[in-house]
Amino acid sequence: MASGDPLEQTLLHLAPALARARQPWWVIASGAVKLHTGSDMPIGDLDLLLARADVEAVFAALGLAVTPGGSDGLFRSAVFARYAGAPLPVELFAEFELCRDGQWQAIVPQSRRLLRWGRGEAYVPEADELAAILRRFGRDKDLARAELLSPSDRSPSRSGNA
Repeated sequence: MASGDPLEQTLLHLAPALARARQPWWVIASGAVKLHTGSDMPIGDLDLLLARADVEAVFAALGLAVTPGGSDGLFRSAVFARYAGAPLPVELFAEFELCRDGQWQAIVPQSRRLLRWGRGEAYVPEADELAAILRRFGRDKDLARAELLSPSDRSPSRSGNA
């Protein structure tokens, strides 16, 4: 992988700030799918779920103000910020929730796996848990991403080589 890869460069750029985190953190959504699958799927941004206790330290390291999050009706978070100082835009949030049937449900991954992309690295939920989270989101793009994580899509027989 070329050293100019935006995902690799973004992960390398974020590493010093994320080293300040004392609680688990995760890349989720399309970035996590790409890390799991190695897919050439484009990602528009990197979604970074932090523990509320780490927000101040991580945000300070990135020069971000700690501001309240909001809701779009489907998702909400207690804290939210966009960071544009890396090759990929980064969305950082804490106390992330999903609204299903009028009820807000916390999204807190239970698994945590370190994956590398070139010289960069990030923690992500295990593939099966990430797929379940994406299916809970329910949007077409998230359902398609969940399919990329299914074992049948990752087997060599699906590539046409068998």
